[in-house]
Amino acid sequence: MQFLYTSYINSFRGLSKEVWWLALVTLINRAGTMVIPFLSLYLTQDRGFTLENVGVIMSCFGLGSLVGSWLGGKLTDIFGYYKVMFISLLLTGLLFIWVQLLESFVAFCFGIFILMVVADAFRPATFVALSAYSKQENKTRSVTLIRLAINLGFSAGPAIGGVIIASIGYFGLFWIDGITCILAGILLLFVLHPKKVKEVDTLKNTSPSSAYKDTSYLLFIGAMILFGFIFVQYFSTVPLFYSSERTLSEFQIGLLLAMNGFLIFAFEMPLIKYLESRPFSKVTQIIIGLVLTAFSFFFLTFGSWIGLLVIGMVFMTVGEMIAFPFSNAFAMDRSRRGKQGEYMALYSISFSISHIFAHNSGMLSIAHLGFKSTWYGAMIIGVLGIILLMGLRMRLKHKR
Repeated sequence: MQFLYTSYINSFRGLSKEVWWLALVTLINRAGTMVIPFLSLYLTQDRGFTLENVGVIMSCFGLGSLVGSWLGGKLTDIFGYYKVMFISLLLTGLLFIWVQLLESFVAFCFGIFILMVVADAFRPATFVALSAYSKQENKTRSVTLIRLAINLGFSAGPAIGGVIIASIGYFGLFWIDGITCILAGILLLFVLHPKKVKEVDTLKNTSPSSAYKDTSYLLFIGAMILFGFIFVQYFSTVPLFYSSERTLSEFQIGLLLAMNGFLIFAFEMPLIKYLESRPFSKVTQIIIGLVLTAFSFFFLTFGSWIGLLVIGMVFMTVGEMIAFPFSNAFAMDRSRRGKQGEYMALYSISFSISHIFAHNSGMLSIAHLGFKSTWYGAMIIGVLGIILLMGLRMRLKHKR
């Protein structure tokens, strides 16, 4: 037990204090977005919108996220990551407070779209900041620390949000979300102001190239879109399968999803530290992660033993723990050759595209083809992503 504890603590060593501050800012920001999991309930129960209305509003949510990621990358290249992060946090806080005052359906569509444009401009700026604050050998673990902060924030947020709704109502969510975003901005001002911190990675490209002209990177982005398509199924269609086909209760489904968060919190950092010491490229590690994620759907295609669902969730979680940090680190490494904001924006956009189209595609597939065919389809999409990554690996090896 002492060895495990020591190994876990040692996996965090060597990261700069700026990365730790950025993780704290991210934790406060993500814990503050507790309104997001309750948005559909708020719109139907408190505002009386129809399910069709909610579907359109959530599409505006996804489109805002996509536009925000693109705009955040552009602004980061022009003004720098610090200004974009700071202004995004402050304006997001004010917009959360403003959104609750909207009344009509059209106003909500517009308001949610603008909110997400401003909020998700934060993401590419964060990645560029993370690259600047991290030594080359620590970039993957730095990404993993930020992921831990995001997971902790998303885990704590809904729990706190439920208590707030029960005690003071939905309006309290918007006020607390807004205030926490503003507090995260103020913390950023004090601990990560450019005059107070030192960049570790100071490489400056005097003639940066466009990410949209980097064929290898576009190949990588295509693979990430396919990975996102199957990954998000575990948070939309798979819970429906648990309920309708495996007759699990909400409590049992919650335990399965909670296991995902626990495994990430307990094992991701030591796992990444171990894999970094192995003689594999980042692209090879991403392939391994995608193979595990795609294969996890195989355990949903047969049998009725609940243990198969647990095994499937473990495979998906391990695949996620490998694919996300190494893909993010690959994107950061690649961004050093061009416009960093543009590169990291494309990486964020790849998952925004998945969120916009994958949920609806999965639902339509279930309605017309059934669960088993949908899971086979997910595995085929995973194989296509693996083929793209293998092509990318061969291309990079040939260029070297």
